[in-house]
This record gives sequence, C-alpha cells and structure tokens, in this order.
Amino acid sequence: MKLADSYKQTQYQLAGHGKRNIEVLKEAFDQVDGEMDSDIYGEGHVIESFERKIAALLGKERAVFFPSGTMAQQAALRIWCDEKGSRKIAYHPLCHLEIHEEDGPRKLHHFEVTHLADETRVIEMDDLINIDDGVSAVLLELPQRELGGRLPSFETLQKISAYCREKGIRLHLDGARLLEVLPYYKKTASEVSKLFDSVYLSFYKGIGGIAGAILAGEESFVNQARVWKRRHGGDLICLYPYIIPADHFYEKRKDKMADYYVSAKELAKSFNACNGVTTIPAEPVSNMFHVHLPLKKEEAEAFIAEIHEETTIGLTAKVQERGNQVYFELSLGDNYQSIPKDALGHLFTVLENKMKTSV
Repeated sequence: MKLADSYKQTQYQLAGHGKRNIEVLKEAFDQVDGEMDSDIYGEGHVIESFERKIAALLGKERAVFFPSGTMAQQAALRIWCDEKGSRKIAYHPLCHLEIHEEDGPRKLHHFEVTHLADETRVIEMDDLINIDDGVSAVLLELPQRELGGRLPSFETLQKISAYCREKGIRLHLDGARLLEVLPYYKKTASEVSKLFDSVYLSFYKGIGGIAGAILAGEESFVNQARVWKRRHGGDLICLYPYIIPADHFYEKRKDKMADYYVSAKELAKSFNACNGVTTIPAEPVSNMFHVHLPLKKEEAEAFIAEIHEETTIGLTAKVQERGNQVYFELSLGDNYQSIPKDALGHLFTVLENKMKTSV
C-alpha cells in the first residue's frame, strides 16, 4: 500500500488539526449571519475590520489581506526594491521563495538573490557582515521550516534588525508561522514584529484556515502593497470566504500555541528515545520538527506504512529526501492531544521494535 493511502486509513494522526475537508469551511460559517455584507474589491467591514485587528496584533500601522503568502511576500520585496532602486535581495537558500515558487521572484520581478548562511543552519549575524550595500531587503523566515523549524536567538534578531537599519536595508519577516514561535521566544507578536519593516502572517498553516495571508507595515508600505495585490491578480471581487475562516480559526487557536509547543517537545523526546531515530532540532523550538530515519526513501515509506497498519496512528503521508537525509515533517496542532496515551505508547513500542530489526 502506498504511504499516502495508508496514512488516510489511520484512525489518528500526529500532526495538524484534522482533515482539510469542507467541514472546515462549514464550521467557520456556522454562526455567521447570512445577511452580512461581503467585501468588494478589498473594501467593506468584513475585510477592513480583520485587517485592523491583525495590524494591531503585529503592532503595525496598517495591514492588507492577500489570498496567498507567495503573492504577499513577492509584493513586499518588490516595494523595498523599488524604494532603493535596486533589485538585490538576500535570504536563506532554503526559504520558500527559493525552493517552492518555481523561480517566480526572479521571473516576475527580476530579483538578484544573495543567499545567506547555508543549507545546514539558520542565518546568524555574521552572515550579514559585509553584505552588498546594494541589497534592498533581507528576508528572515521564523521558524526555518526546511531546517526542522529551527530559530535564531531573539538577541540575534535584535542585532540583525539594528544592523539592517544602520545600513539602510529593509528587513522583511516571513512569519507564516509567527504565532507558533512566540512561546519559545516568550515574546508577543508585536515585540517580534517591531524588529521588521514588513511582516507576513499565514492563516492556513498553524491557524488552520482555508487560505490567505496578512502583509503588515507602515501605512505608505501597505498602500503600495494594495496596488501590487491588484497587479498580481489578488484583488478578488470577494475575499470573505477566506477572511471569515481566518478570523474564526485564529480566535480558536491563538491561545493554544504554547500547548502545541509543549506537545512537540514531548513527542520529539519519544522519537529520540527510539533506536536510530533522531529529530531536528533535538528539542523543538516551535510546534514543528523533522524526524530523521536511517533508511533509504523507499524503505522509509514502506516502513512507515507498516506502522500505520499496525498502530492506526498516522505519522506522515510524505517522506522527504535531501542529500543523504531521509525524514518527514511534523507540525503539531489539535490532533496530537486527541490521541489516547495508551495508543501513543503502543506506537513507540512498535516503532522501537521495528527499528531494532531494520538498522
């Protein structure tokens, strides 16, 4: 049986909030007054009130709702490039813009990209020393998804922020999962965001909405972002099908991030106790981490499918490979806390026994 199929047949899943089916939309609209007016091309109470709410959360003057984070982040970087008159930007070699957007930033905006750090670690202050003076903007991703959700220290963020402002370089936050890192930093969203000139926040990842993102910053920046949203085709006639779920699930889960973080540390500890299994990071710094297996990709897929069948707990539907590393990603949400403890105990007994005979 294919791994994805075996995952679908499990009774419980470790990651996420549940199936991304139509029920997600039905729940969000269950208590909504059908007479509520929709937004029209970015205007109206439903969109404007949500934008003000998230701008306040992030401590920014204004915010604009985009249908996708890909669109929002490219718009942000283009604004900063136009401001300086240079298409040079810098970010991590494994950031979303580099590996998941089909070279869109270069094809659409002709950005000239400098990579900071390497594929094994997060960006540190030393990576910015002697950066090209022509760089218009630096993008930081918190947490760094492709590195297992690792983070620089808050002190490092403060140093990078101060350095960029001294050099006249705009600092943009890929904060798709910003809320998930706040328990580790022990900071508010506003305290983290104030270090950045612009901030992107997703509403379908840790929040669990349908789709959509917020881009926030000073009023002049957001005014330009609205224009770029139109240019990118994101100024849909109505965005309320995304905004209402975004608001609903934000309210439902915004105070659960610390619980997800504690669960991630607990789960990672259980994985690391199994022979041959390791997590990156060894102790998570958010609700996310990667589980590495000392197997080839095809072997790992068959191995995990067998565990699904024996335990009825879904580990993952997808195994990834980078270099000689084979791993899968876990981002914890509501699902994990619904799994009975005895079922989790059985899962790790099975995993430990199977690892002993596989490595």
